[in-house]
Amino acid sequence: MPTKTPRGINRIGAPGIGKRYKKLDLLVTIKIAIISLMRNKMRSLLTMLGMIIGVGSVVGMISIGEGANKSIMQNIESMGSNSIFISPSSTTKGGVRGGWDNITTLKVEDAYAMMKECKHIQSATPNIRTGNQVIYKNRNWSTGVIGANEHIFDIQNWKVESGTFFGSSEINSASKVCVLGQEVKKNLFEDSNAVGEIIRIDKVPFKVIGVLEQKGTSADDTYQDDVVIIPYTTSMQRFYRQTYLQAILASATERADTQKAVDEITDLLRQRHRIKTGTDDDFEIFTIEELIKMIQQITGSMTLLLGSIAGVSLLVGGIGIMNIMLVSVTERIREIGIRMAIGAKQKDILFQFLVESTVLSLMGGLLGLGLGFGFSSIFAKITKWTTYIPPQWVLIAVGFSVLMGVSFGFYPALKASTWKPIDALKHT
Repeated sequence: MPTKTPRGINRIGAPGIGKRYKKLDLLVTIKIAIISLMRNKMRSLLTMLGMIIGVGSVVGMISIGEGANKSIMQNIESMGSNSIFISPSSTTKGGVRGGWDNITTLKVEDAYAMMKECKHIQSATPNIRTGNQVIYKNRNWSTGVIGANEHIFDIQNWKVESGTFFGSSEINSASKVCVLGQEVKKNLFEDSNAVGEIIRIDKVPFKVIGVLEQKGTSADDTYQDDVVIIPYTTSMQRFYRQTYLQAILASATERADTQKAVDEITDLLRQRHRIKTGTDDDFEIFTIEELIKMIQQITGSMTLLLGSIAGVSLLVGGIGIMNIMLVSVTERIREIGIRMAIGAKQKDILFQFLVESTVLSLMGGLLGLGLGFGFSSIFAKITKWTTYIPPQWVLIAVGFSVLMGVSFGFYPALKASTWKPIDALKHT
């Protein structure tokens, strides 16, 4: 009477047994691994669940973090990557530290002196911002009104959609003209043409001579469009009613020359303000380049934190794979014994179970990748938030899932390969 072959040997062992494992075929081994996993579909799926959630979480969290970083960088650079912001700094006189509103160090003449005497400064403008209510017929809207000269449009990379900008003649005559941002135009005029119409800013009539192109790219990114720009001379006479400036906005000739421009501005203002050597500056200089570096550090840390938290799920998934592979080894001890009895070596058994754990983790990683992309897409549609998945993070997530499969599958595979044939065959 022929000896009964243990269950599973004919189906999953035949391809490799015929060659007595002298030359192990990788494709055959992978096929055997897939057949072994398919025999317990539900168990394999539940085992992969940890890896699916882990990879999906990593991809999803990274996409949110990187998307936020990319969106912020685009918004900042749209303001002019070579922009320089000069503001007055608080000073101490007679033991009393003055507040920001009481600082009168920056003058209109300082802005024009920068353009004249600093060779790395392309343009500069006085910058006065006030909050005002604008009215057109029966519609009204609260917005920021910026007083500046004609250079503000180049410095801020603003382009006109219709109409025109104001120029030096409107500056010199303190004309009551204005240029509207898209958000203001939409709320006051909707789809109607705004150029040539008269609006009121705190009851003062202004003629609309231009409308800016939209700069915001999403519903929560309209702050650069929610503005009204008027000549700074008009602003100082009608609204601000001061002879000093809130700030000066300048731009370097090239982004690479930003630091040289900052040094020139510092020397110029110290000279003009008669600041003695060893005395603190009565102004502060901030560049968009500094802001970009700061934002990159913050968003980079946030992305790393989110990725690390999500990475814990990958670790849990790896532990799940090790647990199920240990169970699988226990269930297939007689199969291991028969394979070793007909010529399989320890390395063949080790390789077989490593391939199974790797296939399990790889399938989980690929499914998790799909989950992460789906989550990222749904999140972007619901929140209107930009999401972005860098290609290298896709490779890292899938590669890490495979590494988890190999790492956590090694011990069960090693345990399977150390069985002696006689002991394995006696096992019931």
